[in-house]
Amino acid sequence: MMTSCKRFVSFSGVDGAGKSTQINTLRGWLQDQGLRVDTIAFWDHVATLTGIREGAGHKIFKGEKGVGHPDAPVNRRDKNVQSWPMLCVRLVLYAFDAISTRRNVRKALASDADFIIFDRYIYDQFANLKLRNRFVRAYVRWLMKLVPRPDVSYVLDADPMQARARKPEYPLEFIYLNRRAYLDLADLIGGLTIIAPGPVQQMQAEVLRHAFHLLEFEELPEERDRATTLQRVG
Repeated sequence: MMTSCKRFVSFSGVDGAGKSTQINTLRGWLQDQGLRVDTIAFWDHVATLTGIREGAGHKIFKGEKGVGHPDAPVNRRDKNVQSWPMLCVRLVLYAFDAISTRRNVRKALASDADFIIFDRYIYDQFANLKLRNRFVRAYVRWLMKLVPRPDVSYVLDADPMQARARKPEYPLEFIYLNRRAYLDLADLIGGLTIIAPGPVQQMQAEVLRHAFHLLEFEELPEERDRATTLQRVG
C-alpha cells in the first residue's frame, strides 16, 4: 500500500546522461500502478526568458540551434560560455528561475496529478555556475531557501565521452566540467540522489527502487517481477 500524499521528483544531469529514458521508464511504471502522472519540462515551462536566452546563444555567440544526434552533431554556444560577464547575467536569470520554480511546483502540487516528474530542475541551472567560487556558493545556498525540495532529486551521472557520443552538442571539456559541477552541487546543498553510470536496466532498477520506497509500498516486489516490469517499460 502507498501513501495518499502527492509526490514529486526531478531528474538532472549532463546532456546525454539518459534522462529521457529514465523518465519514460518511471512514468510508465507509475501509470501501471494506476497513478496520474504529470511531466514538466523545466526549459519549456519553468525557465524564464527562454526566447531571449536561446536567441543570445545563436546571434551573439554564433552557436547552432537544435538537438544534437550521433549522426547530426551540433555546436551549441550557450551554457558552455563561461565568461565572467555571462556569470553575472546567469546570476540574475537564475534568481528569476528560482522564483518561477517555486511557483510552478506549487501549481503542480495543486493539480489532480498524483505524481509529478520534473525533466530538469533549478539544479541544472546551478550546475552551469562556477560552484567552487565562494560568492557563487553563497548565492546558491540563498536561492535554495526559495526552492521547494523534490521528494527525490535524481542526478544521473555519466561518463562524459559516452554522454557526448549520445548527444553531441557541447565540447568534451565542458561536459567534464559540467559533470564535476553536479557532484560539487551535491556536496554543497545535499539531498541529491546520484545514480551511478551503468547499463540502462541497472540504472532503471535503481531509479525504481527509490520511487518504490518513496510511495511507501509495504514490501519490495520479487526480483523476477521487477525484471519483468523493466523489460515492459524499458
